[in-house]
Amino acid sequence: MSLAHLDASIQSGPKIPYGWASLQASPLFWHMRLGHMSQLGLAELSKRGLLKGYKNDEMEFYEHCVFGKHKRVKFNTAVHTTEGILDYVHADLWGPSQKHSLGGCRYILTIIDDYFRRVFPYFLKHKYDAFDAFKAWKVMVKKQTERKKRGHCHAPHHSAHSTAERCCERMNRTIVSKARCMLSNAGMGGQFWAEAANTACHLINRSPSNAIDKKTPMEFLVALVYAHVDNGKLEPRAAKCIFLGYGSGVKVYKLWNPETKKSMLSRSVVFNESEMYYANRATNTHDDVPRKSVCGWRTWMRATIFALSCAKEIDCCAEPSTYTEAMISGDREKWMFAMQEEMQSLEKNGTWDIVRLPVGKKAVRCKWIFKRKEGSSPSETTRYKARLVAKGFSQIPGIDYNDVFSPVVKHSSIRALFGIIAMHNLEIEQLDVKTAFLHGDLEEKIYMDQPEGFIVPGKDNFVCKLKKSLYGLKQSPRQWYKKFDSSMIANGFKRSQYDSCVYIKFVDGSPIYLLLYVDDMLIAAKSKVDIANLKAQLSSEFEMKDLGAAKKILGMKISRDRNSSLLFLGRRYIRKVLRRFNMHDSKPVSTPIASHFKLSSSQCPSTDSDFEYMSRIPYSSAVGFLMYDMVCSRPDLSYAMSLVSRYMANPGKEHWNAVKWILSLARNERGLVGYVDSDHAADLDKRRSLTGYVFTVGGCAVSWRACLQSTVALSTTEAEFIAVCDACKEAVWLKGLHVEFSRDTSCINLFCDSQSAIHLTKDQMFHERTKHIDVKYHYVCEVVAEGRLKVCKISTHDNPADMMTKPVPVAKFELCSSLVVG
Repeated sequence: MSLAHLDASIQSGPKIPYGWASLQASPLFWHMRLGHMSQLGLAELSKRGLLKGYKNDEMEFYEHCVFGKHKRVKFNTAVHTTEGILDYVHADLWGPSQKHSLGGCRYILTIIDDYFRRVFPYFLKHKYDAFDAFKAWKVMVKKQTERKKRGHCHAPHHSAHSTAERCCERMNRTIVSKARCMLSNAGMGGQFWAEAANTACHLINRSPSNAIDKKTPMEFLVALVYAHVDNGKLEPRAAKCIFLGYGSGVKVYKLWNPETKKSMLSRSVVFNESEMYYANRATNTHDDVPRKSVCGWRTWMRATIFALSCAKEIDCCAEPSTYTEAMISGDREKWMFAMQEEMQSLEKNGTWDIVRLPVGKKAVRCKWIFKRKEGSSPSETTRYKARLVAKGFSQIPGIDYNDVFSPVVKHSSIRALFGIIAMHNLEIEQLDVKTAFLHGDLEEKIYMDQPEGFIVPGKDNFVCKLKKSLYGLKQSPRQWYKKFDSSMIANGFKRSQYDSCVYIKFVDGSPIYLLLYVDDMLIAAKSKVDIANLKAQLSSEFEMKDLGAAKKILGMKISRDRNSSLLFLGRRYIRKVLRRFNMHDSKPVSTPIASHFKLSSSQCPSTDSDFEYMSRIPYSSAVGFLMYDMVCSRPDLSYAMSLVSRYMANPGKEHWNAVKWILSLARNERGLVGYVDSDHAADLDKRRSLTGYVFTVGGCAVSWRACLQSTVALSTTEAEFIAVCDACKEAVWLKGLHVEFSRDTSCINLFCDSQSAIHLTKDQMFHERTKHIDVKYHYVCEVVAEGRLKVCKISTHDNPADMMTKPVPVAKFELCSSLVVG
């Protein structure tokens, strides 16, 4: 191999500019002429005498080489001179995985201490749970090491250079690789990925390394394990299980029972590492043929294919968040079919027209929402749903929408209807409106971008002029209600003056009731024929789904006993709440709040440890769930919820204990309801009194409340009188609704156990102890004088309202509850 001689002689031609000879000898000249060769290359050619006139001087700065050859600076391996644990910590988030784990997790937060390189994995359901997991790790590791730090600082790395933090990324790759191998070896589904990853971390922490000298475990993932079980005297004493990993914080093994499809913990196990578990093991029917020659290749093929499928399941997303993700996913054909169904429904309803965007108008954006709906039973296949929604946040107030309020039926109205049904033995059935919002007519001119993937050919720059209230628009709920309301009025129904979502119609003197909550309807009538006629009438105007007899409304289960009454229960809802807060195995109690609970603001957190403890307690969430249960069907919880909700801003340990007590009562399987009274100076902080009241229809509680009074009462009489006035206002509203339901115009009886308060409602007497009471509370006197309300005396021992204003013993609580449901 030889180099060609480069003749640098210049041929005669155009005039050479001044200074050409000096330029010819410069390194920059040869650098450009030889395709921007490096200075080392030029020096080598000059040594060989191939460059005439070349002067080996240092090359000056050349900007064009910077533009063409600039590259990233190489990251050197980071070396941290840490002197102890917690001095430097690596952290990284991996996910999301396509398959949810057994606990519903999709992310792994990996935390590694730089000093002793121990791996701490945290499995998360959502990405925003990462910081809470880090705080929990920080508290845990400080308790374990007893090493206290004054503080910590965040040292982020540039997102474009992931190589800056290789420690956790390499560890994540190692963990996921081990998990894939374990799942492949086991022949188990991708839903076990978290168990495999957790076991991988457990083994990594106990494997030899430069930082840790641990022993290697004797067991491997998915080996067959025989766990001890306590069966009958003649039954087997062991169950064949699969080894999943190690229990957290306890010296037990985590196992999976293939027969019961449940995980379990056990410390009494026998390992059989010579045999591994395979979910679909092939059987050999010929005993004389060697097993290796028949099954070995098939088993290897199954394991390889399964490993590839598990890798895909772990690395991909569960549900697409955009149209592009749906189209590149493995289920793109199913997602496309779901979108086509949605588009057919939109076209059938005449949702829009394709037009040019007028000058000065701005189109609202839209997007696709994708959802997989699992079947209610194993035999039902998974349904793929796609819904087109408008991005309502891009609407402009005053231009794209004006009023947005839309009423829904009140809980008290639902309970009042149940009372009427129980008294008159009415029939009750339920309807659901399909794509309810698409039935509403828009009043404003709104233009929307064409749906992604369904742009009309040749009209790429056109937009959709909406004629119907699409999901996502601010005014869609209101427009749907107006459409339905006008239809009901046109069909002869009368809208209630006290609840805009209650409709009543009398046919031959027999009432037909319809209650609307967005797209859910309850229909009650004496005859099923009347209900069927109304269903047919509604189905002719709207696309309906007939749900038959009413079974559930607003998450609450409806059960009916024709011999006694209709019961409104929420056991299904409360069971979910109990499981959410890990109280499903708690010991049931008999009262909403025990008498030993004396809650006050002095019990709020005052030390750092108290604040740290309560920061991990879901106090507000638990109170919110219980509040909904109380509003729907549990009047007996009124006092307890009024008490614990006062400390939402800064709850303490004793307040949380009270909430757990209420959850324990909610676990009690008895259907409990309850009622009203007043407790003078019940608030230990502000010395305000407590008001509690409850109203029933046909023996069923339909409205109740327990709350602090707005002013400080100076006497028991004043507190009772203020409570009577608060109950009076609710009584007037309920009376109007009751008259519309049953045409019963009789006076409402309100029972009170304070004789002095009753006298104040009847006689306009102003004594020294009552003359200071605000005039507004004397509204009850006017209502009593008009004959719309009658305040009657009841014994304190027989007043069911006592349980709503103060803690009561078990016997009194059961008596109050029986008075409510009786």
